[in-house]
Amino acid sequence: MTSFLKSWLPRGLIGRALLILVLPVVTLQLVVSVIIIQRHFDGVTRQMSRTMRIEVEWLLSEIAAAPDLQAAQARALDVASGLALSVTLPVVATPPTGDQRRWWDLSGREVGTVLHEGLPALAAVDLLTNTRQVQLWLQTPQGMMRVDVARSRVTASNPHQLLVISVLASVLMTGVAYLFLRNQLVPINRLARAAEAFGRGQTLPYRPRGALEVRAAGKAFLDMRARIERQIEQRTLLLSGVSHDLRGPITRLKLGLSLLPEDEETEALQADVVAMERLVDEFLAFARGDALEEAVVVDPAAVLGDLVARAERRGQAVSLGDMAAVGPLRLRVQAVERALENLVGNGLRHGRRVVVSSLVSERFLRLVVEDDGPGIPEARRDEAMQPFARLDAARDPNHGGGVGLGLSIAADIARSHGGELRLGRSEALGGLRAELVLAR
Repeated sequence: MTSFLKSWLPRGLIGRALLILVLPVVTLQLVVSVIIIQRHFDGVTRQMSRTMRIEVEWLLSEIAAAPDLQAAQARALDVASGLALSVTLPVVATPPTGDQRRWWDLSGREVGTVLHEGLPALAAVDLLTNTRQVQLWLQTPQGMMRVDVARSRVTASNPHQLLVISVLASVLMTGVAYLFLRNQLVPINRLARAAEAFGRGQTLPYRPRGALEVRAAGKAFLDMRARIERQIEQRTLLLSGVSHDLRGPITRLKLGLSLLPEDEETEALQADVVAMERLVDEFLAFARGDALEEAVVVDPAAVLGDLVARAERRGQAVSLGDMAAVGPLRLRVQAVERALENLVGNGLRHGRRVVVSSLVSERFLRLVVEDDGPGIPEARRDEAMQPFARLDAARDPNHGGGVGLGLSIAADIARSHGGELRLGRSEALGGLRAELVLAR
């Protein structure tokens, strides 16, 4: 039941605010209006019906005093003309078996009740045959008589006019409340767009506006953004210095080893230096991230084509699969290429063949990397994307594996583009299927 109600409730803040504030007020106003209007017009209807009952009683008394039918007809026409009534005496048609009215005609119920109280001769009140008239069927000594009277003489005209005015006023005030709420939510939407853009590495101009609470939230966001930018800048400067200081000794080691005689021990040391250099590069890439890289408009198909071309030039078994026509997108090209290179490198390290393809939907672009390796068990895929995670000995850096940062770096880059990294099983190649999901 709760889920059913949630599916019908508004999801936006404007709709929920109107539901919380306006709906109870409008409902209360309508209920009170209906009760007051109905009571008021019921009283008016009873008063007008009593007046009509007195006129009909006088008409019946005059007919009862007449010696014969002709005299009764003459007297009835005389009284009816003065009271603006239409009298038929006697009536050939059969009267209704009971009062006739529409079920929603509440004032008509009051008319019948009042007339029956003081007119024992009243057989039926017909409000259904002609909605503009009230037909009274009465038993007289000269036979059945029908009296027709205008409906306006027993009930107030336009009894729901006040209700219509209340509804129109409620609609008008709801529209005013909607415009006011919409203007109040504009600063919140701007804050949300600025925060979302900053999460993707973009800095949109933003100035706090709106209510005091919204201004406070906006100022807190600006302070947080400034602190994060300063921290990223300081970390980048630190890593640049560390990278320079580490690459110097590594380069000297490589140069010194190249001057030594070629033997097994020298080759082992050279392999260790190469592995050390690769590990340092991966650590720095993970720590640096992609927040400071500038996003540019580029064709994803061209990025994938360049990636595969570079791999083929290195003699790697990497090929292009199905490519979706998506058009130019705003991406951090170096970050996306680094994520794809990590995924391709993992595929080649644990398999022999890698296929790169792309899929597109209304909101996302999926860059897919598939291999024919052993894959990753479903229960351990989340663990594989954690930093420094190594699932088995084959991924040990001492045996040619990585340091457990490739998938973590790719996942961070996907999140910075408003997407995620998904791992699954390749139906075509039987190995790992990695999808780099990027928001369009």
